Amino acid sequence: MKYKRILLKLSGEALMGDRQYGIDPERLAEYARDIKTITEKGVEVAIVIGGGNIFRGVAGASKGMDRVQGDYMGMLATVINGLALQGALEDAEIPTRLQTAIKINEVAEPFIRRRAMRHLEKGRVVIFGGGTGNPYFTTDSAAVLRAIEIEADVILKGTRVDGIYNTDPEKDDKAIKFNTITFDDVLRKGLKVMDTTAFTLSQENELPIIVFDMNKKGNLLKVVSGEKIGTEVNI
Repeated sequence: MKYKRILLKLSGEALMGDRQYGIDPERLAEYARDIKTITEKGVEVAIVIGGGNIFRGVAGASKGMDRVQGDYMGMLATVINGLALQGALEDAEIPTRLQTAIKINEVAEPFIRRRAMRHLEKGRVVIFGGGTGNPYFTTDSAAVLRAIEIEADVILKGTRVDGIYNTDPEKDDKAIKFNTITFDDVLRKGLKVMDTTAFTLSQENELPIIVFDMNKKGNLLKVVSGEKIGTEVNI
């Protein structure tokens, strides 16, 4: 395997499958099977998951809701998704731990860096819920922050498209895909990979990002094996 320890970033929308909202159990099961293929090869896996399939603080704020209150609601949505993913992973006989940035002791451990790293060393998949624990920060920022803290080798951003394009490939059939691209070129071309805070933090810490299609079976194993899948963003 090319990478020993990874941070997998999944959007909340990825869990919807073909639904309009909520969680698709079959999509969760598919993800669990793909994750198992790499844990069986000794790869240490941490996961940050969004909550957009349940609630978005920004969307709530745009309709008159208090932004801070909305963001906390979004954090709780990520915990719900984390619990769902944990259940799917354990159904696949993968040992897991769910850690949250906000204390919910009855359902999850609080985030403690050393404990998280120890879980990873013991072969447990660690799911980070609750974002950063602070309003105004996205789960992209949480993913980069946690990846740096646990000393991950790479951030794998699983999406429904197979990489980074110069325009939206779902709207433009002439969109051009980048196989590799530098952080500077992403900023110069105005491409949307992550929010600016998260992206800058990743760049400053020289942490590569790979954007790939998580919904295609076997892609996760290919990426971790070093195959040229998706788009790699590096220095």
